[in-house]
Amino acid sequence: MDDYPVKVGAMLFTMVDPHRGHEVAYNRWYERDHYYAGVMDGPHAIAGSRWVAPRALKDLRFPADSPFAEPLDAGSYVSIYWYLKGKVDAHTAWAGERVWWLYNNDRGFAERSHAHTGIYTFESARYADPDDGVPIELALDHGYKGLAVVVTEPGDGGSAEGPEAALLATEGIDTIASWTPKGGPADGGSPMALGTAGGSADRVVQLVFMEADPRERWDAVRDYAKAVEDAGAGRVTFAAPFLPTVVGTDTYVDELW
Repeated sequence: MDDYPVKVGAMLFTMVDPHRGHEVAYNRWYERDHYYAGVMDGPHAIAGSRWVAPRALKDLRFPADSPFAEPLDAGSYVSIYWYLKGKVDAHTAWAGERVWWLYNNDRGFAERSHAHTGIYTFESARYADPDDGVPIELALDHGYKGLAVVVTEPGDGGSAEGPEAALLATEGIDTIASWTPKGGPADGGSPMALGTAGGSADRVVQLVFMEADPRERWDAVRDYAKAVEDAGAGRVTFAAPFLPTVVGTDTYVDELW
């Protein structure tokens, strides 16, 4: 795969529910204002995307006792952003000030609850086609048909290499990107509660990008979770499928519950 100087350094992962009765208003506020004003307008944010979990996809989540989402079906939308390597702290410092400015100027949205929000440092990406696949820097802009979020608490020394290779050998599974917690918002906190702690400080969050509907590949994700545990590489504490939002529309807002 060709190498270019633009590299992702970290991501913002923010999984949120609108309050019932406010689904359309939330979707439009986030997509038409907050997506830009809260992140993409800031320095060194290089990509972003939004994903949605209708009820039918929420019902596929496992395991039942997840520390990442409480309850397990919390988090109808997840927004994911890439920050430029070497500039992550500059963006988070800007974001800490910006979010307060937005809320102080009546550009927040009270009728929502965060399931989990955090900043995660990029660790690695593995590709089904390591020679000419879609590089992780372009993944949010590529137009993937599905996403799986898989959170693992590491084991006592086993390797996930074999299970990852098996998952990537599944048709339609394109990329597995791994991330570790960096921390919360910049000093100054946040004007809203940000949801669960997500698990231990050692947890690994994996984004599995798919060229297929995640429902059609969910058995492979379940097999992956079992293989990780069997290998002694850890225990999956959250696995959830998402679809890309249809930008500029209210598609799926009537299917969340």
